[in-house]
Amino acid sequence: MASNKRKVDAAISPPPVKRKAQSSITKSSVASFFTPTSQKPKERTVWSERTPDEDTPATLLVGRYEPENETEAEQDRRKRKKVAAFDLDSTLITTASGKKFGDDPADWKWWHSSVPSKLRQLYEDNYRIVILSNQGGLILHPDPKSKGPKAGAKAKVDKFKQKCSAVLTQLNLPTTLYAATGKDIYRKPRAGMWKELCEDYNIPQDEVDFEHSIFVGDAGGRIAVLKGDTSVAKDFSCSDRNFAHNVGIPYTTPEEFFLEENPREFSRDFDVTKHPYSEDSDNLVFDKQNEQDIVLFVGPPGAGKSTFYWRNLKPLAYERINQDTLKTRAKCFKVAADALSDGLSVAIDNTNPDADGRAEWVALAKKHNMPIRCVWFKTPLELCKHNDTVRALNKPMNPEARTVLPQLAFNGFGSRFKEPKAKEGFQDVIEVEFKFKGTKEEHDIWGQYWT
Repeated sequence: MASNKRKVDAAISPPPVKRKAQSSITKSSVASFFTPTSQKPKERTVWSERTPDEDTPATLLVGRYEPENETEAEQDRRKRKKVAAFDLDSTLITTASGKKFGDDPADWKWWHSSVPSKLRQLYEDNYRIVILSNQGGLILHPDPKSKGPKAGAKAKVDKFKQKCSAVLTQLNLPTTLYAATGKDIYRKPRAGMWKELCEDYNIPQDEVDFEHSIFVGDAGGRIAVLKGDTSVAKDFSCSDRNFAHNVGIPYTTPEEFFLEENPREFSRDFDVTKHPYSEDSDNLVFDKQNEQDIVLFVGPPGAGKSTFYWRNLKPLAYERINQDTLKTRAKCFKVAADALSDGLSVAIDNTNPDADGRAEWVALAKKHNMPIRCVWFKTPLELCKHNDTVRALNKPMNPEARTVLPQLAFNGFGSRFKEPKAKEGFQDVIEVEFKFKGTKEEHDIWGQYWT
């Protein structure tokens, strides 16, 4: 029997209109894909890597661009002793999207429309054009022992290269881009990239035309200001201004150079010019007053405690107790107690920021029935960070091969610090203001900006 049920057809709608997906693949890239390698245009940007020392993986990425115009390339081989150096981000380019950081290699535009023509004019005025950029977000060689994905780091470097190649191609001037990816001698304000460019272009550093050279960058330490109803934020750092000071060339901001704006006020957290070299070699700031005692240091990392020990207490036969060397606090107390039992005086070369920690050393002195003195190093934290970095990055000044300390080490001291008082049980509290001690050659290194 035939069924009386009727099949109800669903409403029939026209198929959705297919939207054409916007492709990022250009006709030229498709044509390039099918073009034999021998017929493809030469890649104008050649990339290489540099390493700060033989024991460290490469951290400096270098892209050298040479225009297709052979005549211009030939002219560029002449020695140019005036250097016009530029930061990259927020100086020559910015993101086209408005994002603070762009992930897409195509997400960039000139910081100002005048940038290419200004650089072209400098080149025609016989300037060497270079780009010096800190790129701490890039990792050229991930630690093979790290558990994080390695492919992501490589992709990020590749995208950066693509973006920079596009920038250099549009600029179309013989130039080199240096990107410092590590926290080593190449990172501004340190002068490692400057030394590399001088070697690359065969310009002895003492032959550079320092007076007419220039460095342009947005990190000038400018303070926040109000322009009408608009607030202009302070600069994130002073590293570009400090870099120019280190290499000895004039500095200017992008606003001053490209837009001819007036300079803004700036400030530095730490100013090396306030600590000039002095030949005063008077180191007699510590007098031994007891036949045997404990001398307890108090001060942040990098305050000069170890230098004070080697110059003042080591000649007086004090035994040094240092937790960086002994590794644990318990080991420090054991070694100190053994030395005291052997009739030696000891110097506790640790930070000792709080009264509770210092009380344990006072108790040890009482146990051995001897006086304890305190030496308080009143070195500002910003100066300490400077000292720490100078020590870590200059082997002749770093006999214990210490590495740069993390910011946490300084913040931790600052949060726990209590000013030492004689009433804690000290015979006296000797206050030591920081003063550089060393040779003129050592001060030439120390007297640069390193952080």
